[in-house]
Amino acid sequence: MKYLFFFISTFIFAQQTQFVDFKSVLGKIAINPIEKTVSGDVDYNFDVLKSIDTIKIDAQNMEFSDLKLNGKSIKFLNTQKQLQIIFPFKKGKNNVTFHFSAKPKQTMYFLGSLANDNVQIWTQGQGKYTSHWFPSFDDVNEKVVFNLKIVFHKDYQVISNGTLKFKSGLDGLSVWQYQMQKPMSSYLLMLAIGKFKKNIQKSKSGIPLEMYLELKDGAKFEPTYRDSKRMFDFLEKEIGVKFPWGIYKQAPVRNFLYAGMENTSATLFNTRYVVDSIGFEDRSYTNVNAHELAHQWFGNLVTAESGKHHWLQEGFATYYALLAEKEIYGEDYFYSKLYESAQQLKFASRTDTIPVLNPKASSLTFYQKGAWALFVLQEEIGDKAFQKAVKNYLKKHAFQSVNTSDFFAEIKNISDYDLDNFSKVWLESSVFNTQQDNDLLLKNKSIQSLFEVEKLKNQPLSEKKEFLEKILQSEVHFTVKEAIVNQLKEDLFQEKESLLILALETKNISVRQAVAASFNEIPENFRAQYETLLEDKSYKTQEMALYNLWNNFPEQRILYLDKSKNWMGFNDYNLRTLWLTLTLSTPNYTADRVALANELVHYSSINYEANTRQNALEKLLSFKIINNVVLENLVNATTHHMWQFSKFGRDNIRKLLKNPAMRASLERIVPNLNEAEQFQLNRLLKE
Repeated sequence: MKYLFFFISTFIFAQQTQFVDFKSVLGKIAINPIEKTVSGDVDYNFDVLKSIDTIKIDAQNMEFSDLKLNGKSIKFLNTQKQLQIIFPFKKGKNNVTFHFSAKPKQTMYFLGSLANDNVQIWTQGQGKYTSHWFPSFDDVNEKVVFNLKIVFHKDYQVISNGTLKFKSGLDGLSVWQYQMQKPMSSYLLMLAIGKFKKNIQKSKSGIPLEMYLELKDGAKFEPTYRDSKRMFDFLEKEIGVKFPWGIYKQAPVRNFLYAGMENTSATLFNTRYVVDSIGFEDRSYTNVNAHELAHQWFGNLVTAESGKHHWLQEGFATYYALLAEKEIYGEDYFYSKLYESAQQLKFASRTDTIPVLNPKASSLTFYQKGAWALFVLQEEIGDKAFQKAVKNYLKKHAFQSVNTSDFFAEIKNISDYDLDNFSKVWLESSVFNTQQDNDLLLKNKSIQSLFEVEKLKNQPLSEKKEFLEKILQSEVHFTVKEAIVNQLKEDLFQEKESLLILALETKNISVRQAVAASFNEIPENFRAQYETLLEDKSYKTQEMALYNLWNNFPEQRILYLDKSKNWMGFNDYNLRTLWLTLTLSTPNYTADRVALANELVHYSSINYEANTRQNALEKLLSFKIINNVVLENLVNATTHHMWQFSKFGRDNIRKLLKNPAMRASLERIVPNLNEAEQFQLNRLLKE
């Protein structure tokens, strides 16, 4: 058995608590990617501020041995959630050492294999807790400074928080030492290991910006990280506080749980955002990029003390990301996104009765309504006052925990704005303030046009057609033109044809995409115009257009399949899997059907990421291309660590089980499955 070792030295400068102040922790950690286990030795130094009989370190499902306090063996309690050190502690300095081992059920994820030379290991602490892989602190109010010294195979790149102080070789291994200078919450501790290529830029203020991609994706660097430096420079200037962490790294990792995660100084994000220039048009990393970067100030520099104040992280990150996008895409884009989120919030407020200042609020509330609250506040008190208050708030509470009152105190210092009423309307009420929302949005000319278009929604097309034509031929923002296309969905084709042609003539990808999505049945006399969508530099548009044309014009199927036979699409192969499905469903198309079927089934296997697998499985199930391998791959999906993909697997198995023949097929494959797969399938069979 081959073990890979990590040596981690971690120094803690903790926020003072009532009884204990942890100062430093030294860890020497070994990670076994075959057994998926973690073990190591830990050395904590801490000060006791007041007498206490038990000190607790969070540690989920770990085993401990050799625990010593100040060099002497001592009693401890392992609750499987905490390591509790039992002793009549008195005021003074102390040291505790112990050995730990764990097999993390979450938080640390192991992908690939040594045999295939594609190991990737990454962590995700928020909502899952770092204490699943390293004895630490689940309480976000406990701030920590980490120094990590890591030894790993020389062919792999190791990424962690902070600055790389040195890297050296050692018998086929590399030694990596990362150092943090400032404290952070434990959930922001990260580790990512894989085969990456690094590109370094520098911000205007001199901060190194390290951007990573897997070796195979090197050609996608520019579109993936497009405008990264520009957004960094903008946010640093807009916020008015220098980036606090000395270095900023970003890396995509396979099968990541979320869009991105703002680990201190080292953001991880989902590989779905690794795109070429065409993919950038539909699946840009820009917003996620800006959002996670904004968190380096809002969430990492200052951390909400509890869930009630979560908007101080997500609302701020959402708003400042939108400000960064405004810098890139302009004011019309900025207002169009505010309009979009306002519509979502208005709709949600009909059933969602939980306000922003509630730990049980929805993500939509924390993120979008929190952002709207900040937009309103900035508009009400003015840009200069808002920027000054934010700057003062960050500087005063740097590396500390905060609540809403802390932020409001800085507003009160520079403005007599009625924060009590503001809080009642925007933070304590579940109702969305439509009147104030509209007043602010209507400052933008494109939104004025959008409102005019929306007012005509129920009017006959004959009465509004001339006006809509003028809008489509104007320079108004493309979102207004999209709204027109969407408004035409229920109108007769003969009456709206000229408007759709105008929409196509805008040559705007989003407007043309709206046209592509507006048809189920394509009239023959519109076929030529619709076929032009196959040429769009948009994988999403091409996917819709190819399927709709294939479905509507059987006599042209061979032509469409020939045209698209080399298409691949996004990194989840959306176009390739569609082409394979359509080809297998076209009997008169000359091809090696066995080879094509095997290729499509292969995309659903464990050799690919969840996004690719789900793409393939959706098409296999939809077109009823189902064999034992497909069923086994579907069952395997139910064991995946990404809840969205495992839910997809369970939901589709439940549908198949309604068919007696499919139930029998699923029962037959049980012996072919591993233990985890058998458990999941048997549970579904018994429902």
